[in-house]
Amino acid sequence: MSRDSLNSIEIRAISGLAGLYGLRMLGLFMVLPVMPLLLEDFDGATPLAIGLAIGIYGFTQALLQLPFGWLSDRWGRKPLIYLGLAVFALGSLVAATADSLVVIILGRALQGMGAIASVLMALLADLTRDERRTQAMASVGISIGLAFILAMALGPWLAQGLGLSGLFWLTLVLSLLGMLVLWRWVPSPAKSRKHLDAGIDLKQLTPVISHPQLLRLDFSILLLHLLLTAIFIAVPGLLLEAGWSLAQQGFVYLGCMLLGFVFMIPLIIYGEKKRQMKRVLLAGFALLALGLALLVPGGWWLLPGLWIFFIGFNLLEASLPSLISKQAPVESKGTAMGVYSTSQFMGAFAGGILGGWLLGGWGAEGLLWVAAAACLLWLLGLLGFQPPRHLSSRVFHLSPQTAAEGLDELEKNLKALPGVEEVVFLVEEATGYLKLDRQQLDEDALEELLAETSG
Repeated sequence: MSRDSLNSIEIRAISGLAGLYGLRMLGLFMVLPVMPLLLEDFDGATPLAIGLAIGIYGFTQALLQLPFGWLSDRWGRKPLIYLGLAVFALGSLVAATADSLVVIILGRALQGMGAIASVLMALLADLTRDERRTQAMASVGISIGLAFILAMALGPWLAQGLGLSGLFWLTLVLSLLGMLVLWRWVPSPAKSRKHLDAGIDLKQLTPVISHPQLLRLDFSILLLHLLLTAIFIAVPGLLLEAGWSLAQQGFVYLGCMLLGFVFMIPLIIYGEKKRQMKRVLLAGFALLALGLALLVPGGWWLLPGLWIFFIGFNLLEASLPSLISKQAPVESKGTAMGVYSTSQFMGAFAGGILGGWLLGGWGAEGLLWVAAAACLLWLLGLLGFQPPRHLSSRVFHLSPQTAAEGLDELEKNLKALPGVEEVVFLVEEATGYLKLDRQQLDEDALEELLAETSG
């Protein structure tokens, strides 16, 4: 089999973990567009309490994201994933049987405690070859995006017949199905390995969280998910006032998100080909602000407002992870992605709290104007963003002899090649990591050098 082709283990790993990730995201997000409407009948259902119920999962997810990844290095990937799915299932059970808003909040918090996102990525890295890693992670990213679209479309339609309790029961079933996929389909790795592009290194936390450009990207994803959670405390009610029933709202979300995805693609292509990703970031937040402003009048303005909002949302959701990967130094790439994910979940939590507070005090119009203003203010913060150089990554294997004796010489020879910008070795895994400027690189010289050292 060609090294450019996926082998059977990689196919099972990618399909299984992408499916598992998708099932989990489907369970989390089906309730987002319906909770503001279906929680109103509970005692104490103030906008702030509803916002807490929606966003609390983000707090527990952010709190345990890094510890779960760290523990999986010691206890194994699959045991931690089973544990996370079991906790998620327990949270779904608590929420499904809840007779008060407090118990629903507890159930949502438990759902977030099943913080297995980083562990899933680490297991994927264990089961795929280095040269297929990018393809594997892109497949998981696609499954996440599809699950989000499907959840937003199916949630209102299913809630019309099943109610909120039924959605949580369905989420419980999905988590049990995820355990079955993990048991019967996803292979077990021979051993858990350390990966610079997927693992979390506690020693790299300080450099990552003090990196000014990474911080801008982390705050961007935090603000993006803060806005998403905050406005969906108000949007379902606005759609209901405009005449769309709960079941019909799923079709509104589906159409706006799909159109947003289609119109996002040319902007991403422009940014990557013309190396104008800073402009793409600025355009993303400008589109969010415009979409939010169009939502304010309500009625039929909700449709173009949601469409433009989701162009900006999809644009940023697709471009920010790529920018994090390119911006982070080789030795801290996995840690940077972990901090990025944590920022995303903290944004969801903050959005629930702030959105509920603003809705209760200033109404839907005030919430939307504040959200639009936040986007415009953050545009000022992004003016100082310095986009990463257009570098690509390369992972290669080291022969036992080179790993034991020849690293200094190899590093010297690699750095002497034009276009080789960074060189990092992971000795215990006999692996090397490079960042390359393809425009200056002598590909033949690099291949010849690596052929001599990879055994």
